[in-house]
Amino acid sequence: MGTFSSQVRFASLDGQSGVDVEATVDTGAAYSMLPGNLLNELGIEPAYVSTFEFADGRRVEMNIGRAWATIDGQSEITLVIFGEDDVPPLLGAYTLEGLRLAVDPVNQRLVPATPILY
Repeated sequence: MGTFSSQVRFASLDGQSGVDVEATVDTGAAYSMLPGNLLNELGIEPAYVSTFEFADGRRVEMNIGRAWATIDGQSEITLVIFGEDDVPPLLGAYTLEGLRLAVDPVNQRLVPATPILY
């Protein structure tokens, strides 16, 4: 598909602090990831630790927290991974599905999605 970026706002659960970032859209990534120092500055606290596997096969334990994610005025609470302090922001599938957004790979943009129930 190739990658593209999207403007997204991440904010603390109390809504008191937030930041707009340009995040790489990656439907192959389960969760969104932001620099850990940025999440700490926003007052987002780790809720638990989970093991993740990277494309190169490395397995790493990382903190996961909860934050508000907002795209085009639509907001939802999502899980965010505390990445290394220099990691570029990543927008993962869990956040996209929560916001009911899908990827338009031809035009490299996010579009409204209708959730499917079976």
